Amino acid sequence: MSTEHSRPFTQKLYDSAPSSRQTVKFLTAATTGASLLLLSGLVLTATVIGLVVATPLLVLFSPVLVPAAFVLFLAFAGFVSSGGFGLAAVAALGWIYNYVAGKHPPGADKLDYARTMIADKARHVKERARDYGHAVQHRVQDATHSS
Repeated sequence: MSTEHSRPFTQKLYDSAPSSRQTVKFLTAATTGASLLLLSGLVLTATVIGLVVATPLLVLFSPVLVPAAFVLFLAFAGFVSSGGFGLAAVAALGWIYNYVAGKHPPGADKLDYARTMIADKARHVKERARDYGHAVQHRVQDATHSS
């Protein structure tokens, strides 16, 4: 009958020690982390040195670089927006073609519902305008007969 207190210290230490697999995992993670930390420090140092060296050049050439960068940005934005609008137009035309061909593209049921609602409202407005026209015509006739 051995209890926890009767075991030797080295046996307790051996039992609580991590396995070799856990040790390899820890060493791999520590090595990778340290390497990445060192690499990030080197990149930060190189960035600062590059900025220190490039700043006088940027200041000297800024009357040329700033307008050039602006023009390049506008050209890039123009090409990207042109492509996006073109793609949207092709997608819209494809949807319209599928709708007209009767293939029932996504959203067609909402369009049909909106069309029927607009037609109903137009019919209702037309009837009210006709009724209002008749009412005005009767008032004019009554006003001319009573005078």
